Amino acid sequence: MSAPRTTLRRSLAAATALPLLAVALTACGYGSEAKDDESRKSDVAADAKKLSTDTVRIGYFPNLTHATALVGDQEGLFQKELGGTRLKTSQFNAGPSEIEALNADSIDIGFIGPSPSINGFTKSKGKNLRIIGGSASGGVKLVVNPKKIKTLDDLKGKKIATPQLGNTQDVAFLNWISEKGWKVDAQSGKGDVSVVRTDNKVTPDAYKSGSIDGAWVPEPTASKLVAEGAEELLDESTLWPDNKFVITNIIVSQKFLSEHPDVVEAVLRGSVKTNAWINANPDKAKASANAALEKLTGKALPAEVLDPAWKSIQITDDPLAATLDAEAEHAVKAGLLEKPDLTGIYDLKPLNKVLKAAGKPGVADAGLGVK
Repeated sequence: MSAPRTTLRRSLAAATALPLLAVALTACGYGSEAKDDESRKSDVAADAKKLSTDTVRIGYFPNLTHATALVGDQEGLFQKELGGTRLKTSQFNAGPSEIEALNADSIDIGFIGPSPSINGFTKSKGKNLRIIGGSASGGVKLVVNPKKIKTLDDLKGKKIATPQLGNTQDVAFLNWISEKGWKVDAQSGKGDVSVVRTDNKVTPDAYKSGSIDGAWVPEPTASKLVAEGAEELLDESTLWPDNKFVITNIIVSQKFLSEHPDVVEAVLRGSVKTNAWINANPDKAKASANAALEKLTGKALPAEVLDPAWKSIQITDDPLAATLDAEAEHAVKAGLLEKPDLTGIYDLKPLNKVLKAAGKPGVADAGLGVK
């Protein structure tokens, strides 16, 4: 199996979910603001030199796939690079609301998935954002009831949950089903496999009640199901070249990038240093991310969920642009997205400057960079 599959899922999510995204945009607020506390090492030093703006506003999700933001904020690594420019953070539960906040000038930079990035870029005709860096790969699994499903072929006739119609994992699963030669109506979810759209928050209860036989879901939902007795049957990363596909990247408003390139560069330095620290200190980083989650959500993840979820996510500076492009192409082929022009969605010049200064190799934009 190959990259096309994942592509479908993300773009499908971007395409079939357009009406859903529109509703979400109007229904969601602009995110909750993080509050400083004693455990957050983000105080501005009294003698720190300010950059070209007083404050930079960064948005991200309270989710392990946003570990760069969680850890970089928690450990003060972003603030250290920003000097006298204060970091202000906001948290979001969905990509559409974060894109809305970026469009409304409520945030300047965001950590976000590929589908909302594609959707935000295309809906604005390439005017509102640029992808400027990578953050995470992986973290999506198919987990099943081992009493009912022992092999991939056993999925036929079973009820498998995805987070919602047209979301990234829903599209991926529909594409996987198609490649198996099975038939499913994308809208109703009925067919050779029953695709049951279930919010990640209630999927564990649905599994315990027996109303689903498994799920194709992101972390930490997958590990929560395993803690309830499910078994992992497939890690989505195995469907991709080099076992890598983008799940989180960094975006910036084009206006902010143009007006404050020094601040953007500082945030990217913070990201690169955070990623290096995470990869060099996985246990400390895991604890830091969980401390941030507890602060933001009021509840830390238990070890039986945190440990396997953390292991399945790869932290990376590379935005893995070729996988985002593949996702868009496959969504088009599936009839879920009109062919988009993604030229200019990436501007990796600031990141490559930072990487070069750090003695690291540059990253590619798959031909989708600013001309």
